[in-house]
Amino acid sequence: MRYIITIDQRTSSSKALLFDQKLNLLDHKIIPHKINHPRQDWVEADPEEIYANTVAAIKQLDLPEESDATYSVSIVNQRETVVVWDKRTGKPVYPAIMWQCRRGAAFCQELIDKGYETTIRERTGLIPDTYFSASGVKWILDNIQSVKERAERGDILLGTIDTWLIWKLTGGKVHATDYSNASRTLLFNINTLEWDPDILRLFTIPSAMLPEVKPSDSVFGETDIEGLMPRPVRIAGVLGNSHGALVGQLCFEPGEGKTTYGTGSSVMFNIGESPVPAPNGMVCSVGFSLFDHNYYVLEGHVHSSGAVLDWITDNLRLVDSTEDTQTLAQSVPDNGGVYFVPAFNGLGSPWWVPEAKAMITGLTMQATRAHVVRAALESIAYQVADVVELAMRDLTTPLRELCIDGESAKNDFLMQFQADILGFPVKRLGLEEASGLGSAILNCCACGIYTSVQEIKELRKISEICLPEMKPEERIRNRQGWLQAVHAVMLTAKR
Repeated sequence: MRYIITIDQRTSSSKALLFDQKLNLLDHKIIPHKINHPRQDWVEADPEEIYANTVAAIKQLDLPEESDATYSVSIVNQRETVVVWDKRTGKPVYPAIMWQCRRGAAFCQELIDKGYETTIRERTGLIPDTYFSASGVKWILDNIQSVKERAERGDILLGTIDTWLIWKLTGGKVHATDYSNASRTLLFNINTLEWDPDILRLFTIPSAMLPEVKPSDSVFGETDIEGLMPRPVRIAGVLGNSHGALVGQLCFEPGEGKTTYGTGSSVMFNIGESPVPAPNGMVCSVGFSLFDHNYYVLEGHVHSSGAVLDWITDNLRLVDSTEDTQTLAQSVPDNGGVYFVPAFNGLGSPWWVPEAKAMITGLTMQATRAHVVRAALESIAYQVADVVELAMRDLTTPLRELCIDGESAKNDFLMQFQADILGFPVKRLGLEEASGLGSAILNCCACGIYTSVQEIKELRKISEICLPEMKPEERIRNRQGWLQAVHAVMLTAKR
């Protein structure tokens, strides 16, 4: 029997999953890591802690003791977060700069002011924003002593979290990433599938720092997982977490889409084998590679979705746990006119107002904590609906349903409200670990277990479908209230 150990490295934790070759989930372990905020709008983590926790999670898995069992490793990871390290020592020169960090905002605005935005969008599919990796790398090169000089000599490497894990797992033998992660750095040309030399010059990043880029369903190297395995096993199937969920939801056809509810929410649509200009408020990336084909995606990203539930639980203490939000939200018939715009890290798609701050509007003396909690849950669905509405104007194939996954997808209230506010069905995968499943699928393809898309589709897991119940006039009224709240936040940000 073949088994796949899938590393699911997330924003705030490292998870190890164990699948069999039929892609049944057998076990999983998770270990959180610290996220640091040394200054306002700065977000960092320790790359060494991330790696150590990843290995520790793998070692906690209940691995079968069959004498003829064979293993391989796949990786699905938080995107955009970037690590810069010394090639000789393997030590990071600075903490990992997380995707939420805004320290590079001034430089991104400078690029826009100088008229580079169109060129950057045409080549990378992205917009100049700190959400992506490049400005974090530039900040390290410009501010950490001697790093730029060492980088120019070829002694310093960079990579997204997948690259860092591959480097560590292979003992420094492999410096590589896949197309999906590369296309989230703001340095990768999605038309040529190569690092773009002109964009590198804009960010003053030496090309010697960059990893080799491979298709997602490649074999990337071998590892013994710090001595856990008696002999080296293959690392195969690597992609960003939102892309992994798209594959895990089997969205292989143009027009098929999904939403992953994590710390933020990724709303992603398969657009086929050619990139297209993304509408304002969305981006275009390489989605995944499969059997010598590269599939592109349109994506909108909501900066704060699950994060808002953590905030009302941990900071406001309105509920004891995020699981309690559903019961409290359902205890009132509606939001009582209360809207929560969770712009804790600015507004993402489709608005892209990085300086925006979170706001709760419509509070009256009749408002209770139940209304606030309900508004927090509803805000997740509203933000997703904003992105879907924008995408549907550009999709050549109409969207008939939306697949959902992620931690918050388990919330029945959110699932129903998402269907209601969209006005069409949402489908919840029976398996919670859609991102990990996606990388395990690509691992099986890279290792020759599956040789066609049809074989993969036959593995489709059971899904739950939720139909909209809200009356059209109520949907319109709710959406208008939400948009008024968003515009209030945007007006405040511009003052």
